Amino acid sequence: MSDNAEKTLLEDAGRRIREMRAGQGLSLEQLARLTGISAPALSLIETGKRDPRLTTLARIADALRVPLAVLIADEVNATPPSSEPPSEGYDLGDYQ
Repeated sequence: MSDNAEKTLLEDAGRRIREMRAGQGLSLEQLARLTGISAPALSLIETGKRDPRLTTLARIADALRVPLAVLIADEVNATPPSSEPPSEGYDLGDYQ
């Protein structure tokens, strides 16, 4: 994943968190109390400036009462799951 793709992923997840929090009428401080994560740390997550651990995202999802997948969904690159294996292998040349 390129740096640009990672940045976009973090910003999109942060935007979804902010929208859900605001949609539920919660302030950053209230979400902080519900999650045990500081308000400044939540702010950095919402602005895409901090790469949260999966367990942190799970605590946020629990507090917002949404499935974790909703926070990290990648709608732009989402493809339906396929039962067939990929037709091409992985190019690991750069990793040898």
